[in-house]
Amino acid sequence: MEENYDVVVVGAGHAGCEAALAASRMGFKTVIFAINLDSIAMMPCNPNVGGTSKGHLVREIDALGGEMGKNIDKTYIQTRMLNTSKGPAVYSLRAQADKAKYHTEMKKTLENQENLDIIQGEIIDIFVEDGRVCGVKSESGIIYKCRAVVLCMGTYLKARCLYGDTIIQSGPNGLRQATELSKCLKELGITIFRFKTGTPARVDKNSIDFSKMKEQKGDDTIVPFSFENNSKDIEREQVSCYLTYTNEETHRIIRENLDRSPLYSGVIDGVGPRYCPSIEDKVVRFADKDRHQIFVEPEGEDTNEMYIQGMSSSLPADVQIAMYRTLPGLENCKIMRHAYAIEYDCIDATQLKLSLEFKNIKGLFSAGQFNGTSGYEEAAAQGIIAGINAALSLKGREPLIIDRSEGYIGVLIDDIVTKGSKEPYRMMTSRAEYRLLLRQDNADLRLTQKGYEVGLVTKERYDAFIEKKEKIEKEIKRIKKVSFGPTEEVNSLLEKNDSMPIDNGMKLTDLIKRTELTYDLLKDIDKERPELSDDIREQVNIQVKYEGYIERQMNQVEQFKKAEAKKIPENIDYSEVKGLRIEARQKLEKIRPVSIGHASRIAGISPADISMLMFHLNY
Repeated sequence: MEENYDVVVVGAGHAGCEAALAASRMGFKTVIFAINLDSIAMMPCNPNVGGTSKGHLVREIDALGGEMGKNIDKTYIQTRMLNTSKGPAVYSLRAQADKAKYHTEMKKTLENQENLDIIQGEIIDIFVEDGRVCGVKSESGIIYKCRAVVLCMGTYLKARCLYGDTIIQSGPNGLRQATELSKCLKELGITIFRFKTGTPARVDKNSIDFSKMKEQKGDDTIVPFSFENNSKDIEREQVSCYLTYTNEETHRIIRENLDRSPLYSGVIDGVGPRYCPSIEDKVVRFADKDRHQIFVEPEGEDTNEMYIQGMSSSLPADVQIAMYRTLPGLENCKIMRHAYAIEYDCIDATQLKLSLEFKNIKGLFSAGQFNGTSGYEEAAAQGIIAGINAALSLKGREPLIIDRSEGYIGVLIDDIVTKGSKEPYRMMTSRAEYRLLLRQDNADLRLTQKGYEVGLVTKERYDAFIEKKEKIEKEIKRIKKVSFGPTEEVNSLLEKNDSMPIDNGMKLTDLIKRTELTYDLLKDIDKERPELSDDIREQVNIQVKYEGYIERQMNQVEQFKKAEAKKIPENIDYSEVKGLRIEARQKLEKIRPVSIGHASRIAGISPADISMLMFHLNY
């Protein structure tokens, strides 16, 4: 039996959901396969969205017309803005999700999406003819003909979960693994890696003494993830999280049982994430630390399961019980789900173009943890780009490529495709060279236009975006003309805010640039100031206060764009480029960079190699 679709999405995690929604919303008949329908948008690790740099990704997904931001706004149980003691470039919104409701709401969105079908089942084969994907086969024997496929298998492919001597051949949360597709991919010439990640135990809330922990409440002011929402519409009573610490007794138990951890006994072959290590790794790598922060966070409102963030482990069950019970507040804890490590197949992402299409197979795209990344947000960001580009390829249009100066999504994809990763890749603010421009607060100003152009942002939303943009520009233009003299009213307000009084006339913009002052703090002396929404006032304040730094970074971006504009022909023969070292030739041949700027970011490519390449191309 055969079925016909335009786009097939394999896997319904955070990448698969965004890919399927993007393709179907762009007008293509799409089907998404889940190994189990209960795995749709599942959060097998910490049920939260956002956080440092990850919050940027979620807001960029939303600006493009994606779903993650809207879904967490519906289902959060606590929200906090992180890094507020630092500059706005690193402010990061983080929300604790109700795990079950997040899944339910996303599943509902998929079920009610026009042009989208959902099927439970495993895909076991991919068909390619003349270098182009043309269909897939499910375990049921049905063939689904299509013109594009997006692979979003997450951590399910040949997965196994381990703790101590216990080895379970399954995907996350006890859901069955996908066993067949690895062989097919290898036969198609795709290089497979083996990676590892893990998750902590879940503990019964009724067995925890929260009085021994530090309560962490949510913010009073709710900041939505989606630019389409406002604070008042999504306000709700929040649920507290808690902070506790490991101690020397915890570390002693771990050290004495390292030989029983599959991480250290050699049972695990996969490479784990450097920036999200297990508690065993922390104790070994940071032996000088006498304690580590542990956050106790609810999995939802209708469950007693509490997530013990910071204590992922693959130690045996008896050791887990002993070490968890050394923590203040957890002395009598009852483990409901044991911590485990999960090992799985993923690809070398350097086999992909910047569009996330495989270089050697047209119409075959890949996104998410299967590309060697970690995190729900990184997965969703790749998913929406892969889904958009699958749809654009069917329309005969150029792919959507977000570069490093335009978004964290661009940094993420450029990093994994150009440099690859020998361990699960995690997004961090330090990876973004232009992070002052790539703030989470202005993601809509950067990317809504692109979302509209590809067809994911509605006309109504786009018009609202244009209106917001015009109001920001108009207000900045206005305040640049406003000046104040050294009146009693002005100096009184300045002194009230611990700011130096003025002796001569001063522009409003210069006052805003003072560290202790803001656009809003000066409202009482700015008599002509119009009524503006919170988000517009925020943009006015940031753009004025950091004007000099922003201009400097814009100049850097201009130089970056010049290198990106120097394109490299797809059919270039690097053997004909005189003066290239053998290593450089091999790396350029493997990555096939699209521009001089892209080539310069390949590990091992020297400035001399770039000079030879530019000379060859007459740049």
